[in-house]
Amino acid sequence: MIGAEDLELLKPELVFVDIDAEDTEDLFRQMQARLDSMGYIKDNWLDAMLERERNYATGLQTPTIGVAIPHADNCVNKAYIAVIKPVKPVTFQPMGGIGDEVSAELVINLGIMREGGQVEMLQALMRIFMDDAAVTDIMAQKTPNDLVATIKAHLA
Repeated sequence: MIGAEDLELLKPELVFVDIDAEDTEDLFRQMQARLDSMGYIKDNWLDAMLERERNYATGLQTPTIGVAIPHADNCVNKAYIAVIKPVKPVTFQPMGGIGDEVSAELVINLGIMREGGQVEMLQALMRIFMDDAAVTDIMAQKTPNDLVATIKAHLA
């Protein structure tokens, strides 16, 4: 069950719609610079994210779009959920190693510190991403405030 404390982690300051990344590592490097400047992550964040993505890929091809939900443990100073709508899709390897590479048009980076919080949020996001209408609604949003409000509405 997604609690109010998890929904509060979605903030307009953590919505990035201007990242133009060449690949997953470039995306993570750009995210690191932004999250670090706001004090959200530890020095080991980039290495932890790259390692986690190598071992447990997070790309998910939904019926509507490609998404990725990267996350790693023990590299967060304060809990957050970052939402990235990259300038152009970023290639992620498929979750579970099944299927083709995923061109992610939406990336949700989880930095949840609460015990079990990552799993609960992953499950809730998976439900949203399997709902074509919800995905269309989210992708139609143009501002960080609207994007946060729409995701929260679909999670609630």
